[in-house]
Amino acid sequence: MDAFDYVETQKAPPKPNISALIWNILTALVLLTTLCIGGVFLLIFFNPAMALNPYPPPTLPSLIVLPTETPTARVLPPTWTPTVTPEPTATRTPLPTVTPFGAATPANAAAEPSSTIIGGMSFVVQAGVIKAIPNINHPDAGCNWMGVAGQANDLSGAPITQGLLVQLGGTLEGRSLEMLSMTATAPQYGPGGFEIQLADKAVLSNSTLWVQLLDQQGLPLSDRVYFDTFADCEKNLIIIQFKQVK
Repeated sequence: MDAFDYVETQKAPPKPNISALIWNILTALVLLTTLCIGGVFLLIFFNPAMALNPYPPPTLPSLIVLPTETPTARVLPPTWTPTVTPEPTATRTPLPTVTPFGAATPANAAAEPSSTIIGGMSFVVQAGVIKAIPNINHPDAGCNWMGVAGQANDLSGAPITQGLLVQLGGTLEGRSLEMLSMTATAPQYGPGGFEIQLADKAVLSNSTLWVQLLDQQGLPLSDRVYFDTFADCEKNLIIIQFKQVK
C-alpha cells in the first residue's frame, strides 16, 4: 500500500450570488418602468387632453358664427300708390296737327294747343307740346312699339335733371296700366327726358291714359294730363312737354 491514502471528496455547491440577483431584479424593474413611462408619453403626445396629462392644454373657446348679411337691392316699385289727396279735375288737352318733333306748328293746324288750366299746380303742359309722331328712338322696333315720352323744364326753361317722378295710369285695350318713370332717365328726349312704353303695337285709345308729375314723396306737381293714342305707325310716340309755372 502506498504511504498515502487518497480519499475522494465532493466539492460543495457554490453559494447563490444574492447581490447579482438583486441587481437583476432592479434592472428589470427599471426597464419595466421606462417602458411604462414611454407608453404614457406616447399616449399624452397623441391625446394631450387625456386625464394622465398633468399639464393639459387650455380648452378652446367655441367658434362664433356670425350671421351673413344679405343686402336688399333698391328698385322702383312696379306700382305707385301716392298719399290720398283730393284729386284735381283734369282738363282734356286736344292734340294739335301732327308735325315732326321740334318743328313749329302751322298756323292753320286743325287742332288747338293745350289749354290745361294751372289749377294751383307747379307744372303744366307747354302750349302746343303734345304731339303724336313716329317712333324715332326705337327704329328696330318700328310699329311693334308704342309709348309716351317728353321732358320737364323749370321756371327758366332749363331741363329738370334732379329726378321728378312721372306716373302713368289709365286703361288700354281694357287692361289697367300703372307705371312709374323719372325725369332725366331718357336723354334722347333731352337732359330731363323720360319715356314709358305702353304696348308692343300701335293701339287706338281716346283719353283713357294719363301722365302726372310727382315729387319724391309721391305728391302731385301737375294735374293728370290725358292723351290719345293711335293705331297708326306714324303716330305711335306721344310727346308731352311739362313746364314749371311757380
